[in-house]
Amino acid sequence: MASNKTSVLRSLALVLALLLIVSMAESRTFAGGLETSLPTCDSVYGAQEGDTCSDVTEKFNLSTDVFLAINPNINCDAIFVGQWLCVVGSA
Repeated sequence: MASNKTSVLRSLALVLALLLIVSMAESRTFAGGLETSLPTCDSVYGAQEGDTCSDVTEKFNLSTDVFLAINPNINCDAIFVGQWLCVVGSA
């Protein structure tokens, strides 16, 4: 009886794993089929000592959402002097 329960549980685990794999594969297919636009940058600013994301957004009159969209890989906790930040662009 115990081996029958173990067999059922193992089969259930395999089915769930298969469903998870198929689900992940389908989501990649759907995402891959969508056309996404990359951000474009028309003007940059070299960060100065003490600059923060908030300082730059205020200085160039940008919303935080727009700033982050045109600087997709920015780490606002680690801006360094001379880092090029996009201040005019589209996402």
